[in-house]
Amino acid sequence: MAKPIPRLSPDQIKRVIATAFEDKPPYNKVLQEHAISEGELLQLMKRELTSPAYKLWVAQGKGVKKPTVKSTFPHGR
Repeated sequence: MAKPIPRLSPDQIKRVIATAFEDKPPYNKVLQEHAISEGELLQLMKRELTSPAYKLWVAQGKGVKKPTVKSTFPHGR
């Protein structure tokens, strides 16, 4: 079970949501700026956003791929 959402003012909630929407993937910047973990952010977004907006935000985060790491062969291929 995720930790309960910290009490935030309406102004702070707006800033967290704005940060989560502009960051790809959304969890890194929110954790750094607002000290809210991934589980807490998911709960907050689900509570504060409408259903279509929440689905859009989740789809936006799933569309981001992690950077690929090129393998280095010491003797080439």
